[in-house]
Amino acid sequence: MIAYKDVLNQPQYAAVSFNDGPLLVIAGAGSGKTRTLTYRVARLVQDGISPASILLLTFTRRASQEMLNRASELLDERCEGVSGGTFHSFANAVLRKYAAFIGLDNAFTIIDRVDMEHLISILKKESGAGLKDRSFPKNRTLASIFSASVNKVLSVDDIIYEDHPHLSQHMDTMVNLHNDYQQYKSGHSLLDYDDLLICLHRLLNEDADIRNRLAAAYQYIMVDEYQDTNQVQAEILYLLTQQHQNIMVVGDDSQSIYAFRGAAVENILSFPNRYAGTTIIRLEENYRSVQPVLTLTNTIIDRAPRKYTKTLFSTIEGDNLPVLVRAGSENSQSRFVIDKIKDLSLQGVRLNEIAVLFRAGFHSFDLEIELSREAFPFIKVGGFKFMDSAHIKDVLAHLKVVYNAEDTISWYRILLLLDRIGPKSARDIFRAVQKQQHGVKGLKTAALSDRISKRVADLADLLIAMDPGRMTVSALGEVVLSYYLPILKKKYDDHPKRARDLDQLLAIMERYQSLESFLTDMAIEPPTTAVDETFSMTIPEDQRLTLSTIHSAKGLEWHTVFIIWALDGRFPSAHAINKQEDLEEELRLMYVAATRAKENLFITYPGQLFDRISGSFLNRPSRFLDQIPLDVLARETVY
Repeated sequence: MIAYKDVLNQPQYAAVSFNDGPLLVIAGAGSGKTRTLTYRVARLVQDGISPASILLLTFTRRASQEMLNRASELLDERCEGVSGGTFHSFANAVLRKYAAFIGLDNAFTIIDRVDMEHLISILKKESGAGLKDRSFPKNRTLASIFSASVNKVLSVDDIIYEDHPHLSQHMDTMVNLHNDYQQYKSGHSLLDYDDLLICLHRLLNEDADIRNRLAAAYQYIMVDEYQDTNQVQAEILYLLTQQHQNIMVVGDDSQSIYAFRGAAVENILSFPNRYAGTTIIRLEENYRSVQPVLTLTNTIIDRAPRKYTKTLFSTIEGDNLPVLVRAGSENSQSRFVIDKIKDLSLQGVRLNEIAVLFRAGFHSFDLEIELSREAFPFIKVGGFKFMDSAHIKDVLAHLKVVYNAEDTISWYRILLLLDRIGPKSARDIFRAVQKQQHGVKGLKTAALSDRISKRVADLADLLIAMDPGRMTVSALGEVVLSYYLPILKKKYDDHPKRARDLDQLLAIMERYQSLESFLTDMAIEPPTTAVDETFSMTIPEDQRLTLSTIHSAKGLEWHTVFIIWALDGRFPSAHAINKQEDLEEELRLMYVAATRAKENLFITYPGQLFDRISGSFLNRPSRFLDQIPLDVLARETVY
């Protein structure tokens, strides 16, 4: 038996011991929300609730696995039977079983963002959209618009009017292109990330029998980071819990900072209205930061017009007030940060315990130059991800074609790797293969010219030899690599580094029993770090400073945090100042940044900057910090 009262504070215990009905847990930063969810899983199982009837939804697979592993350690292996995962992985699992009920092929392929952009590129060329018009939006912008349309439950027209009014001249063409995109996916058994949620919602909404079956299967549903859900995810949860209303959501409206991804802070703000009789529990004791940091963060978020009122407190007293530093210029701001880091190093604070946070990636450019001059090792969070690398995409494309011979994007990718095969030839070859209706074998039997037949002969042999029914996932990978490595050496000067990445991919493949599950995970929950970053760093991890956007820093913590460019007009941005909702989110962004600090917090801004767009000088600190009393936020000036 677990002594819950001895290891949990009173609000945590109230949430963990809560039984039936809707529960909203407002979990302030550093207040132990993960601990609360973990102990509630253990408590439900201990009280005889079937683990299979508990569903834990999180935003990363790692988060759910960690919670369930901890619950198993607390109680016993029964907790391993709890269903846990992301919204997208849950949607995939349900759709693999029930897709046919909404007219989908169960063997659909999931395309990631890069594939999505590639497909848009193909459709643009076929339709002539934006041909020879440099003002027509790029593939990445189009993908963002199409995705925002789904996540915000708005039409493409509305997204353009709201977020991209400068592109309104291309409205009709973009809407037509979006229609082509939707039709193409439907005709080739392709689903993008957003489709997973949309299709699950459609299934639950249209088929009462399946909805009731799933509701009966999952009697207790728990959701982490509820403030980050979009409208579709909130609707899915509502449909799943209509029968029993046993839903526990944990989140913090003050940390809702992902509106650009479709996250709707209204979901958590309106939860008690949607679920009648909701119990609200606030977790306010912070186990991360010293009280002076929390006093400042409480002051910042108190300015939010819409919020659940809470006051974070800590038993860790702390000696230093947070400091707002006015620098003479951007470069003097960078020099201040570096000098202060040197001081901290002399005091025994390691570089990996320090972070510099900023609103936008380009805000750190000057600091990066100065850090390099001083030979300070640092890592910048963000940038190119492992699964977005061209050589990784090349290998996966061969596997995707074998899994789904209708996957146009992957066909184009592997054909374009061949010598003297261009986009037109790739399209002609694919169409010829389709006509054969023999899957990958059609590459052998298609009516192609002798010149092209010779160039695709090795590829045809490879694809036909790859049999997912007989070969393990890693064996399929070995076959593709033996074919692809000569291409890699011709294509890239840094092929040894990329080959190490492919070895890492092969090691990942060894953990999978089916090609479908491997490709699904690579699309939904891919690894993000290349092998050279993981295994070949010459600088030990505890000797590297972290530079990060605030969005990438959420959920993390450091001994000392610097927030740079806290200049009104930059943070908040000039764009956000004119829109109340955006301004509220920027306030929450400042709150998230400040709550990352455990002991020291320095907030800096250059005191004089000419803004070319507005034609004016920016010289005031962020309005989120202005007028805060000196006994809460100290002031300093450097030149």
